[in-house]
Amino acid sequence: MSHSHHSNPSEKTRPAGLFGRLREKLTATQRNFTRGLTDLLLGERALDDNLFEQIETLLLAADVGVETTQFLLKGITDQVARQQLNNTRAVYSALRQGILSIMSPCSRRLTIIPDKPFVIMVVGVNGVGKTTTIAKLAKLLKNAGHSITLAAADTFRAAAIEQLKTWAERLDIPVIAQHTGADAAAVVHDAMIAATARASDILIVDTAGRQHTQAGLMDELKKIRRVIAKTKPAAPHEVLLVLDASTGQNALSQLTHFTEAVGVTGLALTKLDGTAKGGILIAIARQTGLPIRYIGVGEGMDDLQEFNAEEFVDAILPKSP
Repeated sequence: MSHSHHSNPSEKTRPAGLFGRLREKLTATQRNFTRGLTDLLLGERALDDNLFEQIETLLLAADVGVETTQFLLKGITDQVARQQLNNTRAVYSALRQGILSIMSPCSRRLTIIPDKPFVIMVVGVNGVGKTTTIAKLAKLLKNAGHSITLAAADTFRAAAIEQLKTWAERLDIPVIAQHTGADAAAVVHDAMIAATARASDILIVDTAGRQHTQAGLMDELKKIRRVIAKTKPAAPHEVLLVLDASTGQNALSQLTHFTEAVGVTGLALTKLDGTAKGGILIAIARQTGLPIRYIGVGEGMDDLQEFNAEEFVDAILPKSP
């Protein structure tokens, strides 16, 4: 019997907006994880080791990670042992609740404090969609009424500078840039002065994601951080790390390196729409507790959304499947 035809009447009253769009966009995760769990837990199945093993397999396949998977399963098997859960639907709800309680503390939006310029330093390895994320973020913040300046401090890559200039032009936002190979710290210094002179609400700094040596990259990022703080001791107000969700566990090791080097304060996860590894968000939430500020669910300019734990969990595990 197919369960896809049952629609939940209360869902009709919710705005089809973000929630519906998010569920639509998380297609790969939906297919594997959601459908797998729904199929397992909608039938009349015995709550036995076999069932828990299958749940474990699905969680691991979605890149929830070993530690977090064990934590979630222990929560469920404990409740089963205490006879608090007595059927598969109850297990589904308990799993959903377990994931929600891991995700909720990370659902903290970025608050722009009036300390001009509020500096957002954006870091991440090349290929995660960093420069595009900056453009989408700039648009989001501009739409919220903030004035913005961009700094093209990824001086290592001509393409990054050009890309940022193109986006800036389209969004009608000033960008501070120099030639390829220029000293990134010098660009940032100029940008701090320019943003202050313009009384910009926000300065967003794009940074390099690769150097000839990795140590070189982290040293450069630390230097940029120091240059920002020299002009404005409270800055950078946010060090936003951009991670590609489709790289799964690899994203976690990047997070460790960048946090050690520059003290990450918030995360943006891109490419969630194309991955079956959406569970990496659960692993990151459980292992770091860092605020997940934004998630990217598509190529479009409006496909960067503020992260909301309730909405995310609803999209991967609907309240009533």
